[in-house]
Amino acid sequence: MTFAGSTGRVESRLVPEAGLELDTFPISGLPRRPGLELARALLRALRAPFACARILARRRPDVVLGGGGYVAGPMVLAARLRGIPAALTEADAHLGLANRLAAPLADRVFLAYEIEGRRPPKYRVVGRPIPRAHLGADRTSARQALGLPEGAPVLAVFGGLAGARALNDLAVEAWGEAGPAVLHIAGERDYEELRARVSRPEYVLLASTDRFGDVLAAADLAISRAGGTVWELAAAGTPAVLVPYPHATADHQMLNARVFERGGGAVVVPQSELPRVPEVVAGLLADPERLRAMSDAMRALARPEAAEEIADELVALARSRKARRRARA
Repeated sequence: MTFAGSTGRVESRLVPEAGLELDTFPISGLPRRPGLELARALLRALRAPFACARILARRRPDVVLGGGGYVAGPMVLAARLRGIPAALTEADAHLGLANRLAAPLADRVFLAYEIEGRRPPKYRVVGRPIPRAHLGADRTSARQALGLPEGAPVLAVFGGLAGARALNDLAVEAWGEAGPAVLHIAGERDYEELRARVSRPEYVLLASTDRFGDVLAAADLAISRAGGTVWELAAAGTPAVLVPYPHATADHQMLNARVFERGGGAVVVPQSELPRVPEVVAGLLADPERLRAMSDAMRALARPEAAEEIADELVALARSRKARRRARA
């Protein structure tokens, strides 16, 4: 298995760090305003399928999987032109523009959520793959490792790799001096400024962690955005107050969050109503029976086998291609 992507994006760091091979090609999103940068981006987009074709010729894969976004489209196009089966993944409850454009070229599209008008066999709802390392952590051991009290309610707060400024400010203002035990993953950007605003040992503030499974196991309740993390919350059975990022394309985080709210595992608070989050949190932490019901609902919504389902389907696509080639030989 090898990866392809663009220099300057997160994959250019994460893939080599994982010890995997990465091929890169120039590609970027299209600016919304006319100008020189738009012209440059269009030129890169025109050249990208040819660069992808060269990568495919060198790697000779049996199947291609696109992770969504503008990076995936040229590779899926190049795969189609070379007769290589290709699939796409969509992480949100709204099919993004790049995937809408690339979907006609793909053999399968794996959806995290049901999307109206997208039906089998081409479209298959599998959930979103999550790291195995984040599952199955022990609650007691996790709290000990993170310096959290064993018998008290614990609130976790996080907002993605970079953090979420609105959630970060809310958390330290509401609980930095008093309140429940808090485990706050702030992100590198805001960590130093936030640290000076926390004044008690039961508020554990971290810039980042490579033990996110422990974070999920330790928490009785989480405050989070509604991107990919919601699937990890679900798999761990962690009830959540979801505050969708309000500027997400097509408001897809709100669409994601509502799925978990309707399923009973989460409470959704729009960012415009952020000041009421502490009251919502206090009510939930004071109601263990409701938290248990929400935890059960989260687990019922979880799709922990998403990665395996996608892998099995990719193997089937590759085998189908080989069978067709043998039949023609």
